[in-house]
Amino acid sequence: CGLKVHLATKLRLGDSNTVMAEGGIQASIGKNDSPRKHYADAFVGGHGENDSDLLRYLCESGPKAIDWLKKLGCMFDRNQDGTYRLKSGGGTSTARILACRDITGLEIMRVLREAIRQGDTVILENHSAIELLDDGNRSATGAILWNSQTKNLVSVSARAILIASGGGGQLRFGGIATSNHIGATCDGLVLAYRLGCAL
Repeated sequence: CGLKVHLATKLRLGDSNTVMAEGGIQASIGKNDSPRKHYADAFVGGHGENDSDLLRYLCESGPKAIDWLKKLGCMFDRNQDGTYRLKSGGGTSTARILACRDITGLEIMRVLREAIRQGDTVILENHSAIELLDDGNRSATGAILWNSQTKNLVSVSARAILIASGGGGQLRFGGIATSNHIGATCDGLVLAYRLGCAL
């Protein structure tokens, strides 16, 4: 499609909360399950505060995402007959949690990281985004990055920017303890807010 993708990450590629997730990932792939049931469980679990369109998309896309991760090499736990071992969890009306032993997040990140490295994405590790650039009309045109290894600023132009920087658990708002990764410091939300994005 002619796009050149740059991926900037303030730490090493894959250093994130995802690698610390142990429990599993949900998708409606069981015989007695469906995206509709998954949606109902998640809607109740969110106390009806969910964005219904996003939740519907998430639940309908779940089985395809699991198939994609499997094709990338993700080693989900299996039963002796080769079918996925599905577990029940809090708020699930049927077993729909897939796991990779107790290192599910680490395994998912392993295959995602390898897929990115095998592609033609330009990977900028140890590059923290410190400011988004715009055209004066609040349309993003790039970013200023800080290379923590060389101590240099890097300017990157872009026609589109996706921010996937996680939350801010490490800021410990209200003194609350967290198991969040050290990189979860709310950077992406601050950058988006300064550019006028809705949070």
